Amino acid sequence: MKNGIKVGLVEDQHLFRDGIKAILSAWQDIEIIFEAGEGFSVVQTLLQSEQVPDVMLVDLSLPPNGSTPYSGEQLTIDLTATFPEMKVLILSGHQDEKFIIRLIEAGAHGYLVKDSDPLEVYQAIVTAYEKGAYINERALMAIQQNIGKKTKEIFRSDTDLTWRELEVLELICRQHTAEEIGEKLFISVKTVNGHRSNLLLKTASRNVAGLVMYAVKNGLVNI
Repeated sequence: MKNGIKVGLVEDQHLFRDGIKAILSAWQDIEIIFEAGEGFSVVQTLLQSEQVPDVMLVDLSLPPNGSTPYSGEQLTIDLTATFPEMKVLILSGHQDEKFIIRLIEAGAHGYLVKDSDPLEVYQAIVTAYEKGAYINERALMAIQQNIGKKTKEIFRSDTDLTWRELEVLELICRQHTAEEIGEKLFISVKTVNGHRSNLLLKTASRNVAGLVMYAVKNGLVNI
């Protein structure tokens, strides 16, 4: 397949992994190029591969490496550190808001429960690939409910953001692409990406999902 979204899947339950593959095969713009039943060998395997996924679906609960735990959270940290352009979507049976916040802080670009509708899984992959993150209603609610609570990062409302950066931030939070933001603000895609880089730096966010969490926690946007 050419110009499709390359997807990887890390899931220890073989039947569930096969089910996800069967579901995603219904869309011609999705190509499964990688799969694994554990997480601890994934990064090394990908470093030796000719191509890596654009989007990786990662099960939160993965088997240990011998006696050493190696969760989907740790794999997310390692993947985003090694492959900065890769988007990581967490698959989990947990709906607890604490898991969602913790995983976004770890670098995840989105969070899906395992009973999600197949169409939502597809939309999450496409949205994360095209727009940098997939923030569904469940994730947004978790962020809003955790406003003011202590998390790993220290959130500041006095960060020195320019008016243009605030405009770009609001459109990012509304899940517009760089091209769409450029059209709305009459600026180039290169300029949009420059503002996004500055926002990530100023807010100490790992990715677009982190920017959304920062903006909501600090009341910078209303979504």
